Amino acid sequence: MKIFEGSAVALVTPFFADGSVDFNQLEELTEWQVSQGTDAIVACGTTGEASTLTNDEHIAVIEAVVKKVDGRIPVIAGTGVNDTNHAIELSTGAERVGADALLVVTPYYNKANEDGLFMHYEKIAQSVKLPILLYSVASRTNFNIPPHMVKRLATIPNIVGIKEASGDISQIATIAQIMAEDQDFAIYSGNDDQVLAITALGGSGTISTIANIAPKATSELTKRLLAGDYERARQLQLAQIPLIHTIFSEVNPIPVKKAVGLLKGTETHYRLPLSQPSEATVARLEKEMQAYGLEG
Repeated sequence: MKIFEGSAVALVTPFFADGSVDFNQLEELTEWQVSQGTDAIVACGTTGEASTLTNDEHIAVIEAVVKKVDGRIPVIAGTGVNDTNHAIELSTGAERVGADALLVVTPYYNKANEDGLFMHYEKIAQSVKLPILLYSVASRTNFNIPPHMVKRLATIPNIVGIKEASGDISQIATIAQIMAEDQDFAIYSGNDDQVLAITALGGSGTISTIANIAPKATSELTKRLLAGDYERARQLQLAQIPLIHTIFSEVNPIPVKKAVGLLKGTETHYRLPLSQPSEATVARLEKEMQAYGLEG
């Protein structure tokens, strides 16, 4: 059974000016996402600045989202790091506080050979009972999961899908082809501008950055796609392109987190090495958000 179909938001993690987690705002954003029709929430993903959270903060953020969601939609915890034992620690912690599934990115920096990659995921999977999504995003990790490795990793019982952010539609088509007989294996778009293409290839939806500011429209996009209404879905996808380009005009999540602040009228804070976007980026965000119909 797939964890979800439709639109999952890779949720930002709000901070106070002193760098501590703003749990009140986190809960408000979580509730807003549920009310807007988002189908699942990813806590502590890349967009959530997970790499700068301490272990205690990481688990506390996941727990806060789980408690606020209260079973209404799945909560997927980002628990992937480049140290297998550390990933196990985060994964078991996420399971303990009630996460419904895990999103586990490939090892970065030290990376792995194919046997090491398999054993990395196998050890993590054996440490929990939760379903796991692979996460392939070579632009950040310099490590791509090729189609034959996706098929091999899918033999691990609780690996049930992949967030595919390689940007390579040909690769994703090959993954869809070789996994076609496994109806329970889900492919999710990890790039906001490829939701239509990946879902048309048999994908189950998206794990989205733009859903932080346009959750209702992103949910409608995936619902139209899954219902086979490709004409309306095409219109919705193309309408988002200028805003997508803007929220990725600087390294993610700098622009989208600022966009959330503009939309909600709240201050925006980051943890170093991330910092505030340029004035030009903020002006572009304001322009494209207004053009898209997003008002603070």
